[in-house]
Amino acid sequence: MYAIVNIMSQQVRVEPEATYQVPLMKGEIGDAVKFDEVLLYNDGKSTSVGAPNVEGCSVAAEIVRHGAGRKVSVFKKKRRKNYRRNKSHRQAFTEIRIKSISA
Repeated sequence: MYAIVNIMSQQVRVEPEATYQVPLMKGEIGDAVKFDEVLLYNDGKSTSVGAPNVEGCSVAAEIVRHGAGRKVSVFKKKRRKNYRRNKSHRQAFTEIRIKSISA
């Protein structure tokens, strides 16, 4: 059983009892969240495709932790011009655990 869900403007393929990293969400650790924008649902026998969403289908999840991803470094240089710029960035994320997919 799996579903494709729109989470914070990203499409994620989710399965029950699995954990996923999604863009940073509001909420505390342990809070329950519900996603109603289910784009596709498969129960193992049949597949339901929404137009744009599957009617009456939702995904229940729990916030496990908040964190920051690995550091990405950006270096710019122009030769013979004494121009050098170095920037780094760590993207914030929320880790969620899928509790159930209800259709």
